[in-house]
Amino acid sequence: MGMGDDIKHNAEDLKGKAKEAYGKATDDKSTEAEGHAEQAAAKTKKAGDDIKDAVTDS
Repeated sequence: MGMGDDIKHNAEDLKGKAKEAYGKATDDKSTEAEGHAEQAAAKTKKAGDDIKDAVTDS
């Protein structure tokens, strides 16, 4: 995985955390759920890149 991908996925995760926190603070369940989904998507992308790295390093 390239350093750029790592930074991109971490930024997506942080964006999701911020959106989730905003949703909680404003009692907006939809925004909170969107934030949670964005975090999950970022974590999935990170895991996929980790697997790809493990296969290519072998």
